[in-house]
Amino acid sequence: MSVRYKVGENEIPHFVTFTVVGWVDVFSREIYKESILESLDYCIQEKGLRVHAWIIMTNHLHLIISSIDKPIAAIVRDIKKYTSRKLIELIKENPSESRKEWMLNMFSYVGKGNKRNKDFQFWQQNYHPVELCANEKLDQRLKYLHENPVRSGLVCEAWHYKYGSALDYYTNESGMLKIELI
Repeated sequence: MSVRYKVGENEIPHFVTFTVVGWVDVFSREIYKESILESLDYCIQEKGLRVHAWIIMTNHLHLIISSIDKPIAAIVRDIKKYTSRKLIELIKENPSESRKEWMLNMFSYVGKGNKRNKDFQFWQQNYHPVELCANEKLDQRLKYLHENPVRSGLVCEAWHYKYGSALDYYTNESGMLKIELI
């Protein structure tokens, strides 16, 4: 892995991306996005995760995070491990999931090709942490993150997107996840 993609100082915000294997559009269903939020909230409450900005798109999520208590790499590992199991379980149990067989086959196929997995692989291995130690870099990534649903044509204004932190940054309202503004 390149030095460019290693976690630096945990107290400094990092831009990270979690991508679903095969870019499968899992997060087109609210139940799966809600599961991600529950996991992030748990890590905020119990693991010392500090979320500064976030967005859940249909097949990936971006976060700007830091930590005081635990290493970012350990928290990310735990989030990815827990959410992959939980999301596979939700997909299996969802009676209205029309893409169930296809998604599970995709996750199983990728999982069998990776020695680190038993059955399924949900997330791509890497998360490409980028330390945001300069204000210019931080501002660029914050704008990129919040404008993602606008560029994708999901909304006209970033703060109209429900599953992101733009509401916290662009209005006087709070979004769905407790964040620490930067």
